[in-house]
Amino acid sequence: MRRSRRALLPALAVAALAAAALVAPVVAQGAPDPALARASMPASMPAPVPAIDPALAAAVASPLRAADAARDVYRKPDRTLAFFRVGPAMKVGEYAPGGGWYSRLLGIYLAPRGKLVGLFADVGSAGAERQAATQAAVDKFPAQVAGWAAQPADRFAAFSLGAVPAGEKGTFDRILVMRAMHNLLRSKTADVEIATMRDLLKPDGLLGIEQHRARPDAPDAYVDGSKGYLREADLVRLMEAKGFALVGASEVNANPKDPANWPGGVWTLPPSLDGVKDDAEKARLQAIGESDRMTLLFRKRG
Repeated sequence: MRRSRRALLPALAVAALAAAALVAPVVAQGAPDPALARASMPASMPAPVPAIDPALAAAVASPLRAADAARDVYRKPDRTLAFFRVGPAMKVGEYAPGGGWYSRLLGIYLAPRGKLVGLFADVGSAGAERQAATQAAVDKFPAQVAGWAAQPADRFAAFSLGAVPAGEKGTFDRILVMRAMHNLLRSKTADVEIATMRDLLKPDGLLGIEQHRARPDAPDAYVDGSKGYLREADLVRLMEAKGFALVGASEVNANPKDPANWPGGVWTLPPSLDGVKDDAEKARLQAIGESDRMTLLFRKRG
């Protein structure tokens, strides 16, 4: 789970998200056809499982990610990446790589034929310390992933969305935003960052989002980003307003055991387990597992 400062959004941002909630939550499941047409299945039906590329299955099973495999039961990376239609020869951007859980897998999968690019937040308006830390993360990303994946460093790249290199716009097949949209909202950078990611995609490029999911009736104060949870309808409306069309939603990362109303936010659950007081409480939370998550796929429009 990715966390940063938990400052509340200004009232205007919350109001915008509240307005988005006026539309019904999206419950369509992922469409299996090549056109990625949005399906109209009842929410109770399981999402179709796209065919898993053998190279992706091999990457998931790689001993190089043995330390990450324990969380596969919660994150289902093979089915998630298959739903996002990530192919082995694609150029894929991973927004806010964080601790590298997905970077390690994507590095193994993409390096032989494709390319993984770390997309770091634009921190141009932040203080000098944060700017320096972000630049250091950008600089070390290629070699870091190369080490994890046992692949040449030239198969990887990284840059800040505030300093997009010449020639990068319109060259990405996929961009993935994994459990990070709440940070864009609470930092008030969603408008700029989403627009930049849209510019990076090819005309037919797709953007995949996995995000902690709040209840449809969650109060506005709970879905401002500070708790990690967002309402699905709000997020769909936001992306549509930013030039994307929803082409599929999957329940692959759903967890009905998560009530999604923790006072301390999503970090109460594993793997963070913030505020755990004793072994009994830890066991109870571990039995719930990681958060309930929406898994959404969008196509660049226009």
